[in-house]
Amino acid sequence: MFLQLLSYIGAIVGFILLVLSIASGLYYISELVEEHTEPTKRLLKKLIYSIIVTFLLLLIFDKFPIKLTLFSIFSYYVYLQNLHKFPYVELSSPVFLLSCVLVISNHFLWFHHFNNPYIPPLEVRLRPDYVPPRIPTFVEICSFFGLLVWLVPFALFVSLSAHDNLLPHHLDKPDDKKKNNGLAKVLVGNLREYIYAISRKFGYELDPHHGSIVY
Repeated sequence: MFLQLLSYIGAIVGFILLVLSIASGLYYISELVEEHTEPTKRLLKKLIYSIIVTFLLLLIFDKFPIKLTLFSIFSYYVYLQNLHKFPYVELSSPVFLLSCVLVISNHFLWFHHFNNPYIPPLEVRLRPDYVPPRIPTFVEICSFFGLLVWLVPFALFVSLSAHDNLLPHHLDKPDDKKKNNGLAKVLVGNLREYIYAISRKFGYELDPHHGSIVY
């Protein structure tokens, strides 16, 4: 029984470390993007065009479903519109909101497609010349989702910044350098402050800069 309890504790600690590792990685990548905005924009454009071509190749050679493939291509066209004002984004803009909807829709539609493969009728399968359809392997499905469904939305999430340069204090100082608030940095920062607040309620101070002036 003690071993089972130990396994639960280990799982919880492992999950916490995994979340912290992902948060640290997001923060670091967001910092890199802020310093290399133009190369990141060019890279994302090339990546989107490459994925669109890949979908067309899958449609031609692997007989992917036409409607679902065209839907994904349209989704990447919408993702591309987010790069017009890169790295800034209006969180309430129709393009950004539509992109969020398309990301979720693409995930569930392709998951349903791979989870329910087409099975020909029995009379077709009993024919002597019947060739069974090829079922993608687990590795192929994971690669498809990682490269063609999740990669660009994740890259956009890390790269795009909240459009805070329209605030009054930015308009009063047009010569100041625009400040990028990366979405990933905002998320990680809010999560960090939330953890600090919880620790203070229990009498622990985790923030090394709490109560001091940071320059």
